[in-house]
Amino acid sequence: MAVSWRSSAEELARILRTRGVDPAAVTSTAAAWRAFREFTQARIGGLDHGPDSDGFIVQWGRYRWDDHQLSISFTRQLAVPAADHGRPGRQPDLWQVSLTIVFGDDPALDCLETGRDSGTGFRFEPRGPERGAALDDAEARDQVQAALAARPVHSYLRLEPCD
Repeated sequence: MAVSWRSSAEELARILRTRGVDPAAVTSTAAAWRAFREFTQARIGGLDHGPDSDGFIVQWGRYRWDDHQLSISFTRQLAVPAADHGRPGRQPDLWQVSLTIVFGDDPALDCLETGRDSGTGFRFEPRGPERGAALDDAEARDQVQAALAARPVHSYLRLEPCD
């Protein structure tokens, strides 16, 4: 059964909790990643039917909204039919479910500094083995490996529209 895109953040929170992870206080980035992998395979209802309607991205760096601390975000991007049904041909609205994990300064996380790659890029492989392989590719990145081994300072989960 599909979960509504509107409750997709609650679904990720549910999966996290079943793995013993508090979305507001992640203590194991690796456990959070395993939950995110499961979430990216969950069927989400109410999406647009285009090829780029359901994908993921992993991003890292220092951002002002995280007080310039190092962070990594596991994000699933969802395209939903535009709210304004009166305009034919309008592009779908984009929403993102993001689990952001913030770290303290640690030399082992220097690879998360922006200036190099700051993310995996959006991946839109279909759910199933193809998406699993894309997640394997993301997980193999040095930055993701470093974050998986690091201890978080805090975390937060959001569902928000893309600007």
